[in-house]
Amino acid sequence: MHNVTLIKGDGIGPSIMEAAVKIIDASGAKINWEEADAGMAAFEKHGTPIPDATLASIEKNRVAFKGPLTTPVGKGFRSINVALRQQYDLYANVRPAKTWKGAQTRFDNVDIVVVRENTEGLYAGLEHFLTPKKDIAESLAVVTRQGSERIVEYAFKYARENGRKKVTICHKANILKYTSGLFLDVAREVAARYPDIECDEKIVDAICMHMVMDPSQFDVVVTTNMFGDILSDLTAGLVGGLGLIPGANIGSDAALFEAVHGSAPDIAGKNIANPTAVIMAGVMMLNYLGEHEAANRIKAATEKVIGDGELVTPDLNRNSKAGTTEMRDAIIAAMR
Repeated sequence: MHNVTLIKGDGIGPSIMEAAVKIIDASGAKINWEEADAGMAAFEKHGTPIPDATLASIEKNRVAFKGPLTTPVGKGFRSINVALRQQYDLYANVRPAKTWKGAQTRFDNVDIVVVRENTEGLYAGLEHFLTPKKDIAESLAVVTRQGSERIVEYAFKYARENGRKKVTICHKANILKYTSGLFLDVAREVAARYPDIECDEKIVDAICMHMVMDPSQFDVVVTTNMFGDILSDLTAGLVGGLGLIPGANIGSDAALFEAVHGSAPDIAGKNIANPTAVIMAGVMMLNYLGEHEAANRIKAATEKVIGDGELVTPDLNRNSKAGTTEMRDAIIAAMR
């Protein structure tokens, strides 16, 4: 039995997480859920967005399954996601984007995995005002040799273990000579240790252009924190949107799995939220835990339901009368 900390989150989080949990339970995976609070709901209840009890649960279980959390824009507490990644040194953020049969997209056969450094860069949180009037603000980007080496190493190992052929190093070393330059230098050193994996280098703005022109030229992309955040949303747009994209945050001895989209409070409680992203995050979690049979069962059932295009949420089929619960039940039925 695997003990997993369950954080249902804000907005649509409770409804899509309930769907994912029921699907995982129906798959036969041996999961013991330990529910914990985080986000705006936790702040209103406990006076903090990350209660000590939640941190203690993750510390004990070392695996968490999390719904979307609301973070105030421009004020209030910093991102809870960033805080959790830094707290448990979850240095690798893995976001696969693959086209689905049944999802309307501009391209066919997109299959890109963005591997993003998750703990440093501009998201290290080192920012401040330079004047008493607060009219000049400064952010410091932190890039280390250790952080760069381990994320690029992770990307090449991931490529090798998952039958991938190519890793693209994404950078901005032409302008950011020191921070992005260090990342690129270290990435080249790591790439030399993997002669069986093709490697190329692209500047971040060029990557964005090439991805929307011909995404088939990309396989695994490894990059720094903010660039990875942006590119993973871009790849999501290539395959049907954030409602289909899961995310894994991996450290040396802990992991957190989540949907990468937001809490969408405007559609909370309406039974129309697409649960696919968090379901597939659950599939990534099950594979991490060694529950490969259950993971494959859920993946195949979800692909069937989306491919059929009937019992899916309206974002996948505008004519569908089904919602989150109907899609959940269809996936469970497909597993049987």
